[in-house]
Amino acid sequence: MPANPERRTQLADAGLDVLATQGARGLTHRAVDAAAGLPAGTASNYFKSRDALLGALGERIFERLAPDEAVLEPLAKREPGLDLAIDYVHYIVERLLARPDLTLALFELRLEAARRPGLHEILSRTLRQGFDADVAFHAHAGLPGGAEEIRLLHFAIDGLMLDQLTPGTGRPYDVNAITERLVRRLNRED
Repeated sequence: MPANPERRTQLADAGLDVLATQGARGLTHRAVDAAAGLPAGTASNYFKSRDALLGALGERIFERLAPDEAVLEPLAKREPGLDLAIDYVHYIVERLLARPDLTLALFELRLEAARRPGLHEILSRTLRQGFDADVAFHAHAGLPGGAEEIRLLHFAIDGLMLDQLTPGTGRPYDVNAITERLVRRLNRED
């Protein structure tokens, strides 16, 4: 594999753009090269197979959706409790909705992984690592609930994002209010 991490990142970002705008069917090595403005064959030098390309896109999504430490720092100084948990989840929802291209690309990857065993293995590993990191963060921050509540919250937030970014029940509801209710109900309040 070529050893230029900046070029690899450039290709992954271009791949995410292609995935979000054209879906998994439009994602080819050649389409990634074109989106990145690079010569044909560049992406295949970095990602030898389609599964390798798709797996790298899954990893890159989580890098790009990573929280901003400047936002986390004041939250970390607060007293642990349900209100703090709600604010953390509001921040997650805010990040996902602020980058609908990345959220849609993740949905595309998950759907494609249902049909591609190689990608299923790669993406499952990435998603498990993210879940484990969320559970560890939650415990370290002293927030209410545990792994089961985090799992249920993942399910609920995924559904909320799907409804917000695709044809769904529409948007006559307040996303912040829904998010707060989800967290409260998962922690047996409200």
